[in-house]
Amino acid sequence: MDNPWTTLTEKTVYDNPWIRVSHRDVITPTGTDGIYGLVHFKNIAVGIVPIDEAGHTWLVGQYRYALGQYSWEIPEGGSPIGAESPLESAKRELQEETGISAQSWEEIARLHTSNSVTDEAGVVYLARQLSYGDAAPEETEELRVRKLPLSEAVEMVHCGEITDALSMVALMRAAKVVGRMG
Repeated sequence: MDNPWTTLTEKTVYDNPWIRVSHRDVITPTGTDGIYGLVHFKNIAVGIVPIDEAGHTWLVGQYRYALGQYSWEIPEGGSPIGAESPLESAKRELQEETGISAQSWEEIARLHTSNSVTDEAGVVYLARQLSYGDAAPEETEELRVRKLPLSEAVEMVHCGEITDALSMVALMRAAKVVGRMG
């Protein structure tokens, strides 16, 4: 389908190593003048659902500044566009946040996190055949790691304890994939 929007002007109003925010004057699909703010992400979001032989997974808890609240999530992070593949980033993030490495990796989802105002894309992996070591979180992260049955993590999505979009999609998709495998 052709793009029904016309961009008249674009001005960067904020830029840092992770995002760029632009203001745009546009003509909307209905032909009226309008404005649009767009947040461009310089990383692809990567998320990992590690699953052991007993059907357990790991969540990472941390206080999220933007929300002003504590959040339980799957291990996740950013993959610098053009500098590292999403899979390599996922492997690094899983090890940094949980100390876990995996022999088997399967991409199980691709998504856009909030496509009305951002272009952020995400990729989710299922990690299996796990080995365990020491976590090495980034200096800005104060993390808690929690091991639990995948079914319990899915229930946390259903009851609203997990609200992070990437984690919600990842856990629901992982439950479906793992369920198919028996």
